[in-house]
Amino acid sequence: MSLHEELAAARRCVDDLTHRVLNLERALGPGIETRRLRGDAERLRESLALLAAAAAAAHPAGAPAAPDLVPVPDTPYDDRLWVDADDEGLGTRRGPAPGAPAT
Repeated sequence: MSLHEELAAARRCVDDLTHRVLNLERALGPGIETRRLRGDAERLRESLALLAAAAAAAHPAGAPAAPDLVPVPDTPYDDRLWVDADDEGLGTRRGPAPGAPAT
């Protein structure tokens, strides 16, 4: 899911929670428990709005999207890839690097 879709889904969840808390408050009355739940739902709504504003500032519309990540497997590479390669800093497979002091 994209960031926009995640934020929209979270808003829908908070809206649903708020609706359910109001139903509970109607059914159970305005006790301390239901008032606390209503306050918690409102804080969630405010926190989500702050998060959406921070995300909008960090990822403005029209900005290029982050490049897709390329997974790198943990399996060893094929040794044929390194046939003509030299180890930097260690010299070549044929002896020390040119100009390197002999050890």
